[in-house]
Amino acid sequence: MSFVAAGEPAEEKVDVNQVSITAESRSDFGKGASRRLRRAGRIPAVIYGGGAELIHISLPAHELEFALRKSRVVLSVQTPGGVRLTKPRDVQRDPVRLYLEHVDLVVITQGEADERAAIADAIHAAEEAAVEAGIDPATAVAALEDAIAHGEDPGHAAEHAVTDAEAKAEEYSDANRAAEAAAAEGTQA
Repeated sequence: MSFVAAGEPAEEKVDVNQVSITAESRSDFGKGASRRLRRAGRIPAVIYGGGAELIHISLPAHELEFALRKSRVVLSVQTPGGVRLTKPRDVQRDPVRLYLEHVDLVVITQGEADERAAIADAIHAAEEAAVEAGIDPATAVAALEDAIAHGEDPGHAAEHAVTDAEAKAEEYSDANRAAEAAAAEGTQA
């Protein structure tokens, strides 16, 4: 709960998984044009979906690399035609150096962006709770994603994810203890 003193503006909630990025239109295509863009620090990309025409753009490589590290990222792309909310559909990387080579972005609605933000918040909460509980965060996230896939609200799923992960860890350790006990009995007989 937060309190705001009289006369002070309330702080806006900042959506940490939404990143604003400025795109430049591109008209050159092909391997040579893409290489020139990458040498200039830009990544070729396309935006499609939402009933709009395919848009060929380039995005700043450094900003895009950091944005793609976020879970369930929503890119607010400023194009010459206006701002579009997008999510990454396909990210192509160099197989050896892992540099970004090309990104496909699909247009999403504000509702889809809000849903992605709720899931990202739930994942973050589950990871923090798992670390506090001393279990592997990946296990808690897997339990969370399983609950969300079965239709549970992301907020409620985050609450249950850590308890589910702890229960699975307990089952695993019980099974290991039973197997060790059986092995010990087998060697003594």
